[in-house]
Amino acid sequence: MKKTLLTLALAASALTSFAAQPAMDPEAAQVLMKLKQSYPSTTFGNIEKSQLPGVFEVTMGKNIAYTDKDGRYFLFGSVYDMQTRQDLTAPKREALNKIDVSKLPLADAIVTKRGNGARTIYLFSDPDCPFCKRLEPELAKVDNVTIYTFLFPIDSLHPDARNKAESIWCSKDRSASWSSAMITGQLPESKKCANPVERNVALAEKLNIRGTPYLMSADGRSLPGAAPAEKINAWLEGSM
Repeated sequence: MKKTLLTLALAASALTSFAAQPAMDPEAAQVLMKLKQSYPSTTFGNIEKSQLPGVFEVTMGKNIAYTDKDGRYFLFGSVYDMQTRQDLTAPKREALNKIDVSKLPLADAIVTKRGNGARTIYLFSDPDCPFCKRLEPELAKVDNVTIYTFLFPIDSLHPDARNKAESIWCSKDRSASWSSAMITGQLPESKKCANPVERNVALAEKLNIRGTPYLMSADGRSLPGAAPAEKINAWLEGSM
């Protein structure tokens, strides 16, 4: 009897989950079927009609493409509405590339707080990266922010960056040592200790972060590269 009840409960749960999923447009479903038949090794996600007649928008991992009803021709890039001057693809691409920052291991980051620290930046940075050094004076102008800096030396570009990253982590005041190294070029005494550098490198690879500096906001949006303080503030406020 218990086994029968369990089976019925599982079946009901499965039906409920199925019913909760929105029904796919019949034309889009046909296109998806053709895509799976034509490209069996590709994993297709969402597919729907685009704003262009006869063109369907399809996601493949973190990529967005546009295809015809037969799935033969593909366009990669953005669709623009020239009347409203809007990039229609950008918001969807940004959503696909958002990072779940709640899973970041904050104990492996250098913490710098300015003002009330209400806003948050997660930063992957290399102590020998020239663009990272260009970014730091701009970050110093951003107030009311907490910055979590993950030391991410890119060995292939900067062979000595790992040693510098480890010495900064092992210093008495990590935040001050990082700031001095990046803004004035003054490095702390060379030291070795237990450090998260190797874990940070693995984390960056997992998140598909290939270059530095790389900033992330509290809601998972990304801002790669060095940017002026004005742009960083606008990005933090979600206005860009």
